[in-house]
Amino acid sequence: MRLFKRWIAVAVLSLSAVAATVGASHGQDKVVRIGYQKYGKLVLLKGRGTLEDKLKPLGYSVTWTEFPSGPPLLEALNVGAIDFGIAGETPPIFAQAAGAPLVYLAYDPPAPQGEAILVPKDSPLKSVADLRGKKVALNKGSNVHYLLVRALEQAGLKYMDTQPVFLAPSDALAAFTRGSVDAWVIWDPYEAAAEASTGARILTDGTGLVANHQFYFSSRKFLNENAKAVDVVLDALNEADDWTRKNIEAVAEQLSPSVGLPAAVLAVSLKRESYGILPINNEVIASQQRIADTFHALGLLPKPITVSDLQRKSGS
Repeated sequence: MRLFKRWIAVAVLSLSAVAATVGASHGQDKVVRIGYQKYGKLVLLKGRGTLEDKLKPLGYSVTWTEFPSGPPLLEALNVGAIDFGIAGETPPIFAQAAGAPLVYLAYDPPAPQGEAILVPKDSPLKSVADLRGKKVALNKGSNVHYLLVRALEQAGLKYMDTQPVFLAPSDALAAFTRGSVDAWVIWDPYEAAAEASTGARILTDGTGLVANHQFYFSSRKFLNENAKAVDVVLDALNEADDWTRKNIEAVAEQLSPSVGLPAAVLAVSLKRESYGILPINNEVIASQQRIADTFHALGLLPKPITVSDLQRKSGS
């Protein structure tokens, strides 16, 4: 937890500087500042170039900032460096506990095969129960953190029965490849890439364990002042989402240069995704509350939170 707090402190300082710079450069212009990750629905929307045309009649321009994962993206939202972004289930739990003024806007349907616990192809580990005492690499505070907790629980183990090793995906891949960790909990497209490049085996994916939702967020201030622009972004995302579902191979080819992975690997990832972006609802908020309560019970969340406090209200 101390390491996490130190990371948050550093992130706040650096991203506050970014926010100040961005604000100064744009002055009073209307702009939607979008945070995206290297892979996902927002990077597809960025590539299509359709959002800019849709927002222009409302007087908005768009800027795009890439983040390595959900936690730093939501910290950027927290300090006002971006206005809109995407993250999985777990990052907003920690962000809310840290006081981030974000709002749940919409979500993707479940995609449980899009994250998994991997082991090397020649590993003697055959089941999740075999992870007792083993070193497991994962990105702290990400979706896969909850997958590990749930998988261990189903196998009759406690979270403390393993040795979690907190690493970003690139560092985790290096550790996994050289054998300095026994397993790696990771999401697509890194999951598909590891399968293709190292022959990694799936010990278990999220099926029957987690939903692996992806959520779309804005800051509360931005939503209050720019609700129409937020809805235009969501409409454009739905269009890009529908196009992707119908053109997976073409999208994989389009993404390949920017993501740095072969199109065939990306096609595997895209086929494991879910499609049809949905407005936020009470059921999915209740699912988020269960995750929050789990992490608090484990002592990983500094305080209890009420997820519904961040749900988009009708008419906003």
